[in-house]
Amino acid sequence: MSGFSRFLLWDYPRASWQYDVIVAVILAFIFLTPRETFRDQARASNIVQLPIEHGATVFWVDPELLNPIPESLRGSRVEQLLKARYGKREAVVRLEPIFGNEQEITGYMAWTRP
Repeated sequence: MSGFSRFLLWDYPRASWQYDVIVAVILAFIFLTPRETFRDQARASNIVQLPIEHGATVFWVDPELLNPIPESLRGSRVEQLLKARYGKREAVVRLEPIFGNEQEITGYMAWTRP
């Protein structure tokens, strides 16, 4: 039990072979464990283009991008974000908040035309 408690408490002197083995095990765990084990997935994009509806292009916009901005300036901010992300100069025709179950804003739908 002495060896296990020394391992658990990291009681080996630095640069000893036991210390190096523990470091190697930790590094192997970090780099060889699959990402799915901890459900660490890449985050979705902040702006997503949706299928075209009646000639207008529709985008979903993450609320974090627009919440701190006054409501009157949100349309122009979406236009700037679309130009930066897609290289398109689109005019926002309509911008609507999407509400979740508890009436919190979960995103914005932006309808645009070229």
